[in-house]
Amino acid sequence: MNRYEKDNRNRKGNRRDFLKKGIALGSMAGAAGVGILSSCQGKASEIVSPSEDLMREHGVLNRVMLIYDHCSDLLAGHVEFPAEVLNNAAMVIRDFIEDYHEKLEEDFLFPRFEKANHMIPLVQTLYVQHAAGREITEQVIGITKKSISGESEDGLKLAGLLNDFNTMYRPHEAREDTVIFPELRKIVSAGEFAAMGEDFERKEHEKFGKDGFEAMVERVASLERQLGIFDLSGFT
Repeated sequence: MNRYEKDNRNRKGNRRDFLKKGIALGSMAGAAGVGILSSCQGKASEIVSPSEDLMREHGVLNRVMLIYDHCSDLLAGHVEFPAEVLNNAAMVIRDFIEDYHEKLEEDFLFPRFEKANHMIPLVQTLYVQHAAGREITEQVIGITKKSISGESEDGLKLAGLLNDFNTMYRPHEAREDTVIFPELRKIVSAGEFAAMGEDFERKEHEKFGKDGFEAMVERVASLERQLGIFDLSGFT
């Protein structure tokens, strides 16, 4: 074997070694990349966006409004039911919707719309309806601290309050779901939007614990069971 052949053979051997090492390193890097990507995707999947967070809280609101509908029908039919169930439902509205959910909207969403001079008349109406809703809730809580009947003055007043609340809040939350929450993305940056989601999650955990939302859903479900309206097929 002459010197040229020997050098050429060595170069081929070195190239094969280099390719083998490159493939091995590439595989390791690929595996690491997949691991990092999976980790990032896992973390991203755990973060609920501000809009999704607020909309699922509206789901809790809607389930309480179904309880209000049912109790209003019972009052109209002079059918007795445990007043404490309705009292507890109104407490969910006060604790979870008014003192938490609406506070998020008033502290994080509405000021941003005002700063952007966007949707101002709608935002002002939402503020007013929040205040009106709180007044209704306090009256409902006060009346349901004792037994009531549909024929009594309190019973008639209570039925009216429940109807007034639902009549106002169904279009209220629908307008937020279809207008305010989608428009929010247009007036804040992607980073600011993501940071709001983290703020919402932190505040929920601070106020209600790690599984705060799930616990609130179960709290409402328990009231539905007591009234016999938990089974979804019953609404079919």
